[in-house]
Amino acid sequence: MAETLSRSQTNSLKKRLLEQQVELNARDKQGASWGDSVEIDQQSVGRLSRMDALQQQEMAQAEARRRTSDLARIEMALTRMTEDEYGWCAECGDPIASRRLEIDPAAALCISCAS
Repeated sequence: MAETLSRSQTNSLKKRLLEQQVELNARDKQGASWGDSVEIDQQSVGRLSRMDALQQQEMAQAEARRRTSDLARIEMALTRMTEDEYGWCAECGDPIASRRLEIDPAAALCISCAS
């Protein structure tokens, strides 16, 4: 069975979550222009260039969706911290292994429930 987190471990993980949140928000602002529509004018953009632009746009949109998901997970983890629920599996209620939280501080499930 996993042991509960110490206050210093929780504070360290909270700091990491906040840093990740700031980084993801900065990337989100930086990547906002990639969501713009691709120009359709065939005179200014060749067919292959347009296909490449569409592919880049789709990849940027997929990355934006991942960032949104990661930001939501971080926000939920921070909420669990303020409610003293952090470090406990949201499904079975057992402690989440500290090593798992070191790898993914936003993890809400123990390894058994995540499987």
